[in-house]
Amino acid sequence: MKRYVIIGNGVAAAGCIEGIRSTDTEGEITVISAEKHEVYCRPLISYYLEGKTDLTRMNYRAEDFYTKNGVRVIYGESATAINPDDSTVTVSDGTVLPYDAVCVAAGSSPFVPPMEGLDTVEKKYSFLTLDDALALEQAITPESRVLIVGAGLIGLKCAEGIQERVASITVCDLANRVLSSILDDECAALMQKKLEEHGIHFLLGDSVAKFEPDGSGSYVAHMKSGADAPFDVLVLAVGVRANIGLMKAIGGTVNRGIVVDDRMATSIPGIYAAGDCAEGYDVTIGANRVLAIFPNAYMQGHAAGVNMAGGEELFDCGMPMNSIGFFGLHAMTAGAYEGECYEETTPESIKRLYVKDDLLKGFLLIGCHERAGIYTSLIRNRTPLSEIDFELMKQGATTAAFSSENRRKKFGGVV
Repeated sequence: MKRYVIIGNGVAAAGCIEGIRSTDTEGEITVISAEKHEVYCRPLISYYLEGKTDLTRMNYRAEDFYTKNGVRVIYGESATAINPDDSTVTVSDGTVLPYDAVCVAAGSSPFVPPMEGLDTVEKKYSFLTLDDALALEQAITPESRVLIVGAGLIGLKCAEGIQERVASITVCDLANRVLSSILDDECAALMQKKLEEHGIHFLLGDSVAKFEPDGSGSYVAHMKSGADAPFDVLVLAVGVRANIGLMKAIGGTVNRGIVVDDRMATSIPGIYAAGDCAEGYDVTIGANRVLAIFPNAYMQGHAAGVNMAGGEELFDCGMPMNSIGFFGLHAMTAGAYEGECYEETTPESIKRLYVKDDLLKGFLLIGCHERAGIYTSLIRNRTPLSEIDFELMKQGATTAAFSSENRRKKFGGVV
């Protein structure tokens, strides 16, 4: 009977469990979970604060998921070492777990740059986990002035989640636009306008020089521009870094993430990696990079599980994707923004399709009601645009752009 160890208990771990069980129904599976929660949908933590979901509905799988799959979970502990010489994993409580195959699905951790006076701030929080959201919920009041450092996805979703529960929100970022890793100036301005309409204030192209108590129990962030931002509660959402330490310590190949092949195998036999800590193949650029995206995490985990159990499953179609929205304005992006750009714009929407070498390489949709999954499929499957009616596809994502034969193959007989 094979012994499997999964380090981490997020979506990639759930995929790994289901991948193993699709191939091996008898092996022993042990999950090491630093968090004390069952697997949940991490992107929903802002919706929890907003009152749009609750702790039960945030669960990613049914209550009997672990029992049904014969999984032992060690809650509230972390893996401290992988020992490939004797095929064991050491846990922070001293437990030593033997393995035949192990999957590192350890996710990422908040990156906090050094900032003068940060240690003087009592109420400071990250916004990456459910525990972070629960702690922030306890800290804020209707009178709270919140400063969020970071205008990326994490920081802005936090702002949306607490907007109606606090007195004011200021977001600062060294970049001169919101969502700078995803959007250009024009697109970011559209998103920023929507956020500002809901009372969120921005200090962009600026950064904190020093935090300082104001003598009344609150604080002031002195910005490098000379501006001052008073606050009571601080949220640090500068960015995240992949948790690569376990693999780095044993000489595994790492870059920004743990390097894996299309079977999710690392450079060390018997060890796999999946999710936000893994660096895998991006079909849109033809090279490896970290793809810290919810759907990719599950698919990587599933492929890892199947291969750990002796099956064969490739994940060679990873791509960056984002589906985000703020106060009803939604944006969907995928792939690479390279090649010839087809664009449609209105005062409230932007649609861009990027084409290169007869392939759809990427798209960006803001305020558009489109079946973006069809565009995503074209990119992921590297479908030649000469095989479809791309002029029709430009008008809107539709299966009618495919030939009858292709529709039958791709969409189960729909003609």
